Amino acid sequence: MEITKELVTYVAGLSRIKLTAEEEQKMEKELGAVIAYMDVLGELDTTGKEPLSHVFDIDNVMRADEVKPSYDRAALLSNAPEHTDETVVVPKTVD
Repeated sequence: MEITKELVTYVAGLSRIKLTAEEEQKMEKELGAVIAYMDVLGELDTTGKEPLSHVFDIDNVMRADEVKPSYDRAALLSNAPEHTDETVVVPKTVD
């Protein structure tokens, strides 16, 4: 893939950054180097190699979900300075 000035300008627009002509030339060279390196990686023989989702050999370390009874709503709302039967009432912050 060839990196052109138009492509650099397009990517800069997507990124919402403004580049000077000098920075555009620098980006053109640097993005070209990145793409060239990706081409080198694409030539590697990965036959028989399993894709990794993580560099460490770990499994899910989260606990299993357990169904537990919820707290009593009335007891929780009793601590609020102002509340309805179901929610805490807070001051309006946006008109």
